[in-house]
Amino acid sequence: MTHWLVFGLGFLAQGLFSSRIFLQWIISEKHKKVLTPNLFWEISLVASCLLFIYGYLRDDFAIMLGQLITYYIYVRNIQLENEWEKRPRWLRILIYFFPAIILIYGYNNNVLDRVNLFSNEDIPLFLMLLGVVSQILFTLRFVYQWLYSESKQESLLPMGFWLLSLIGSLLIFIYAIFRRDPVLFIGHLSGIIIYSRNMIIMKKYGN
Repeated sequence: MTHWLVFGLGFLAQGLFSSRIFLQWIISEKHKKVLTPNLFWEISLVASCLLFIYGYLRDDFAIMLGQLITYYIYVRNIQLENEWEKRPRWLRILIYFFPAIILIYGYNNNVLDRVNLFSNEDIPLFLMLLGVVSQILFTLRFVYQWLYSESKQESLLPMGFWLLSLIGSLLIFIYAIFRRDPVLFIGHLSGIIIYSRNMIIMKKYGN
């Protein structure tokens, strides 16, 4: 796949991630409280698939790790919204095994290589560590959100989610500058603004 097609895939994924946040932001502004429509999680799942493939094509372990962890949390939130069973059985099975299919395909085509992932000369050790730490922190927001939602038996986005989102996004933004990755740079620049705005809404209206 050509260089431009790879970046095009990444921009498509980030465009979807941004659209879900803008959707959530507009709905929240309208109702003066932080709300999360089911479409937020469905768009998240599709975008996660695309960004996982983008990370794979870029030999970027940090991106793949972040998407792999959040992928199944998106699925769980769709289940909490009682929308999962409405999807065809074949599609649910495909979604469950999609990350494994990509990894098996890459391994059997001699594309997936530990050297490319962990000894990539374009990503020195300090930068890979920054990427991994920032992705893990950014991912923890959904682990926190998942545990919080499970306790309430309802899909919710509490204040802690937005705080972790903001901190994680800032770190990934720094990573994107060093990595010279326009996909991450643009995606997290817009995210930082919206995460901050959601925190303001929650603090102002107490929800």
